[in-house]
Amino acid sequence: MGNPVYDEAGGAGKESDIARATPSRRHSSADQNAPSAVHKVGFPPKKKLTREFTETLKETLFSDDPLRPYKDQPKSRKLALGIQSLFPILRWGREYNLNKFKGDIISGLTIASLCIPQDIGYAKLANLDPQYGLYSSFVPPLIYAMMGSSRDIAIGPVAVVSLLLGTLLQNEFDPIKDKVRYQRLAFTATFFAGVTQALLGCLRLGFLVDFLSHAAIVGFMAGTAITIALQQLKGFLGIQKFTKKTDIVSVMKSVFGSVHHGWNWQTILIGASFLAFLLFTKYIGKKRKNLFWVPAIAPLISVVLATLFVYVTHAEKHGVQIVNHIKKGVNPSSAGEIYFTGSNLAKGIRIGVVAGMIALTEAIAIGRTFAAMKDYQLDGNKEMVALGTMNIVGSLTSCYVATGSFSRSAVNYMAGCQTAASNIIMSAVVFLTLELITPLFKYTPNAILSSIIISAVVGLIDFEAALLIWKIDKLDFVACMGAFFGVVFASVEIGLLIAVSISFAKILLQVTRPRTALLGNLPRTKIYRNIEQYPEATKVPGVLIVRVDSAIYFSNSNYVKERILRWLRDEEEEKHEAKLLPRIDFLIVEMSPVTDIDTSGIHALEELHRTLQKRDVKLVLANPGPVVMEKLSASDFMELIGHDMIFLTVDEAVMTCAPKSREDV
Repeated sequence: MGNPVYDEAGGAGKESDIARATPSRRHSSADQNAPSAVHKVGFPPKKKLTREFTETLKETLFSDDPLRPYKDQPKSRKLALGIQSLFPILRWGREYNLNKFKGDIISGLTIASLCIPQDIGYAKLANLDPQYGLYSSFVPPLIYAMMGSSRDIAIGPVAVVSLLLGTLLQNEFDPIKDKVRYQRLAFTATFFAGVTQALLGCLRLGFLVDFLSHAAIVGFMAGTAITIALQQLKGFLGIQKFTKKTDIVSVMKSVFGSVHHGWNWQTILIGASFLAFLLFTKYIGKKRKNLFWVPAIAPLISVVLATLFVYVTHAEKHGVQIVNHIKKGVNPSSAGEIYFTGSNLAKGIRIGVVAGMIALTEAIAIGRTFAAMKDYQLDGNKEMVALGTMNIVGSLTSCYVATGSFSRSAVNYMAGCQTAASNIIMSAVVFLTLELITPLFKYTPNAILSSIIISAVVGLIDFEAALLIWKIDKLDFVACMGAFFGVVFASVEIGLLIAVSISFAKILLQVTRPRTALLGNLPRTKIYRNIEQYPEATKVPGVLIVRVDSAIYFSNSNYVKERILRWLRDEEEEKHEAKLLPRIDFLIVEMSPVTDIDTSGIHALEELHRTLQKRDVKLVLANPGPVVMEKLSASDFMELIGHDMIFLTVDEAVMTCAPKSREDV
């Protein structure tokens, strides 16, 4: 039986084809001992380039096959499914029952007790009046409950986005001297944050969020947490004149520069006492999971007790700063306050895009975490549309950027929430607060709000995650620390820029410098593995086997070619110094990890082939994939190298090209 190797038509050739393709006569004796059968490398079905491009685009944007539920459905059913897809509440609402309501009302009331004091503090973090924090926990959760696909996310203002928004906005307008324009720009930024989020979802570009690596997020969040905590020293210590900068050096100068005339001991006593209480309750909640409600209601209890203490003792007359006034009533319209023209429009778009992306990243991460814990699927693109819509509507109703809160979502989950209805119940409680209770917050000391925020952001510093990143990937750790120090020592936007830059740099590094490995044969097997990973693997005499662990594109093709030649040069120098024989006759490139190749990659292989010819070394390919085979065939590279120099496995390539050497191993 003859060897079924490739001929010009892709069929089986003869054994003599190999002999004719070899670079010199010294290979002929090896060819006579070639194995009796060599498996052919399969060709994929013929596809036009336009079809391949369409399939790639479809897999990129529609990997979840969103139109599958609509197949073979009547038009009326398709319309109903489309409406349910946009408003999931219509689907789960039909199955809603009393048992689910019990879980939702407990979780809704619990997160409401947590969100009310937090919202007042977060609004101050964004340099807005306290009521705007409450506004942002009234309208957005209602919109999300109708359109969101997560059962566990609790919607509202969050510390990171509040600080980011406040920092970016105050760079444009002074929040005190130019209050009206500051608020208008906040609503404008919120509008375009929503537009950004909704567009990403509609265009199915959610994968762009994943470009910000987990390591960069860990560092960014930790740096932001420290920055937020440092900013709270103003209220915690009772300092009236405080720096507008967020870097640690400026904040520390402002803090210690006010030690003799700015600190207020009554304020410090209130803040320190309740901070200790809040941290103690968080400790109890971690130790005893069934007592999750203790740290959840602790902030509200703290506000009530601190407010009562100030009211009874008139501590505000002794320098204790208080909230003073929270506007009563539900959200007024702000549609006419958004900048749609002029120079402030560009500012609003820029700030909105940044805030929207950070808010989106946090919400998607939270949603995926709890969806995995409850074993249900979260549609990222639908989430983006829901989050974007709620922020667009929120910007028209005096809200600033809202997103998923990790602390509140964790409480929501532990309280036994069943559906997004817990957000509706929380929103109802906030509505009652705005209508009835806001005057009672008049004597609430700023110190207690600072304590609540500090205790909330402590959880954003994840030491265990940073340590794990260090153990797993040092480059990831550089990204983590770069984002962390950028936020702490420069600003939130600089830290964000560093996080994004390092994440992209890592991608570019991995794409442009792919790994290659030298393979050897495991004794008494037909398996070839990395000789660094498997020291027992032995090199095949006269054959150099290199594996390329990446697709070969324009960005890395020249590096791959040069790296392979360097492997060959190092091997030849090693043999020359040790006076070992035989010399390298065949260079086998294991291509199973090469998922794709472009014209630059093929050109690099052609150059590699010509260089090897000058060295009297034959280039052999092993196990190229279907896409690679199709492109190699279309480019006539297979005619250049020879169809008989492409094999299904490395072992068959070795046995065909150098059978004597293989038997000696």
